[in-house]
Amino acid sequence: MSTKVTVELQRLPHADGLPQPAYQTAEAAGLDLMAAVPDSEPMTLAPGQHALVPTGLAIALPPGHEAQVRPRSGLAAKHGVTVLNSPGTIDADYRGEIKVILINHGQASFVIKRGERIAQMVVAPVVQAALVPVATLSATDRGAGGFGSTGR
Repeated sequence: MSTKVTVELQRLPHADGLPQPAYQTAEAAGLDLMAAVPDSEPMTLAPGQHALVPTGLAIALPPGHEAQVRPRSGLAAKHGVTVLNSPGTIDADYRGEIKVILINHGQASFVIKRGERIAQMVVAPVVQAALVPVATLSATDRGAGGFGSTGR
């Protein structure tokens, strides 16, 4: 069972005519974000190239929440296109346009057209840490082992 949280959504002028972000299924975790590039000026990502893609949206998250911008698995699997800083974090106090940094890891150029679903956004609660300086940390069986220390 999912919990609903109210998020204010502002559509910027260059998002006119695009559908509002939506969950594609009843149990989906992420809302699809769409490219708000002009119809007459699609973006082309050459192999290895990255770009900042506008969505034409700004949001006001409630305090204690964040939004994560994540890749769409279909774009990654079929075209090698993914979110470069995955997951990108939108803090509750950010009010600017949501933009998605896409990178093309594929072999062919990828054209981003207006209205194309380019990423997904997941809204989640945030827990902030209260850091406590100490001289030493408690011991564990693992200790400082990392980067494959527990297996392949």
